[in-house]
Amino acid sequence: MDALLQQLAALATEKKIARNAFLVTEGQVDQHIYFIKTGAVRVFLQTEFEEMTIRFGYKDSIITSLSSFLNGAPSEFYVQAMRSTTLGVITKKQFFDFIGDNEERRQWYVRLLENLVSQQLEREIDLLTPSPSERLQRVLDRSPQLFREVPLKYIASYLRMTPETLSRIRGTNS
Repeated sequence: MDALLQQLAALATEKKIARNAFLVTEGQVDQHIYFIKTGAVRVFLQTEFEEMTIRFGYKDSIITSLSSFLNGAPSEFYVQAMRSTTLGVITKKQFFDFIGDNEERRQWYVRLLENLVSQQLEREIDLLTPSPSERLQRVLDRSPQLFREVPLKYIASYLRMTPETLSRIRGTNS
């Protein structure tokens, strides 16, 4: 964790949430950033037909319903603990007070946003990749720890395939 992130995390209030508990639900305005100390969470969209997992967060990562946090609009997403999770929670006001007029912190914030945009672009390429095994390989190249942190059914949802297809692909790639 870089020094500025450690400084920001030091301002956070610790919160423990149980497995399957929600940090954010659809329609709620997310006014917090969460630093994951232990455990894991997922961000997903609920449609009429299915849950679509779009992001994971685990130890040492930051998570929020980003568009809701930035725009103050109701979230389209749910943020849910996949197992018992300990978080550092910081409010939007605390976050932007921390950034303030400090040039180093502003540059850090820009890098943070650039990283999120890059991750989103990688995610879009994942979704446009027609081969399930190629989608899996792209994600594993970026996040080799994924299968240690996230249950198979959520990885399958993230990869836009059934758990059975994921199991079959993993079996042929082993």
